[in-house]
Amino acid sequence: MNIGFVGVGRMGAKLGCAAAQDLSEVTAESDVIFTVVTDDNAMRNIFSASGDNLLINARGKLFINCATISPQVHIEIEKLAQQAGAETLEACMASSIPQAREGKLYLMCGGREDVFRKAEPILKEIASEVRFIGNAGEAAKVKALVNMVMNINTAGLAEGLALGAALGLDLEVLRKVFSQTGASSRVLETDGEDMQNRDHSCFFSAAHAAKDSGIALELGRNLGLDLPLARATKEQYDRMVAEGLGELDKSGIAELTFKDRDKHSGDHV
Repeated sequence: MNIGFVGVGRMGAKLGCAAAQDLSEVTAESDVIFTVVTDDNAMRNIFSASGDNLLINARGKLFINCATISPQVHIEIEKLAQQAGAETLEACMASSIPQAREGKLYLMCGGREDVFRKAEPILKEIASEVRFIGNAGEAAKVKALVNMVMNINTAGLAEGLALGAALGLDLEVLRKVFSQTGASSRVLETDGEDMQNRDHSCFFSAAHAAKDSGIALELGRNLGLDLPLARATKEQYDRMVAEGLGELDKSGIAELTFKDRDKHSGDHV
């Protein structure tokens, strides 16, 4: 079985691939194609752009789409693939670069269950947890909520540590207390020390955090649901992007909250 990859960014590059000249070549040379692209527009482009796209001569191919994009786009892509005689599965990654490198991704899958069962043995080679959520778009909804809550937690942690620093507290002690009380979180484990030390080497960018919070907010708007914490968090990440900090890790939100860091002197990476 030949496996192709489209989208070799921070996540995709860690899955490994060899170069192809165009998208249709990837399809021609592969039985299964993983896609890991940036956003809705990129996803639509690789599957439906005129001249060259993945669905050229795609009959019998299986596309496993791992990008964090709007649920509706996954539904659109499934329909396009079916028209071309191909199959698709969304396999949303609730993981980061180290897990991709180690083959320990957490995957949430959506699409036809028979397609999921077909793809499951492959997915288990790169993931420690593979969970079937439901029809196309359903896993993307769950992923949007995962990232919405993660982003809110990240912003809240940044504010807690920033206030602690302004109060003159020992941040090492404060982080320890957080870890042993109701302030504990996975984000504290992954980002707390980085916020303190201004080490924002990128695993999940602020720009992607803004995009993903936006997906969740749009889902809420469509249902008439107000999400004030998600909205405030997105505004902070949008501000990072506007100030040229969008490619910092999401932990870089601390640069907006810690006192005297607002000038971004250049020592935050």
